[in-house]
Amino acid sequence: MIVQLKMFDRSAYDRYQARCSTSSGKFSGRLLSADEHPAVLEGSWDRDKLVLMSFPDEAAFRAWSDSPEYQEISKDRQAGAQAVVLLARALDELETSEIIVDPARGAPARKTNSSLPERTESKAEGESNT
Repeated sequence: MIVQLKMFDRSAYDRYQARCSTSSGKFSGRLLSADEHPAVLEGSWDRDKLVLMSFPDEAAFRAWSDSPEYQEISKDRQAGAQAVVLLARALDELETSEIIVDPARGAPARKTNSSLPERTESKAEGESNT
């Protein structure tokens, strides 16, 4: 999970942050980074914080984000920050045939004509759980 935050009520967000890791840990969620000053290497970035979290799989993430405990905690995040939340699959979750290497960068990339099953529709704007 990748979250880009724009703060507007820091005290509300701090309440959320204090409770979030305990909550996500119950679903095997791990905080990988919470950086308020990430290095912008290309383009522009108008956010105040970047958060990276890992869950064993999408089901674990959704169990956490839909849990009554997190729903209550997330009220403080929604009161304190505007968020862009992305859920990205790990390379080991992609079919081997769907992974190619971009020779110019030497980095794995995913084919655009994927036969992977589609994800469920995300919630409407303003209904984000994270």
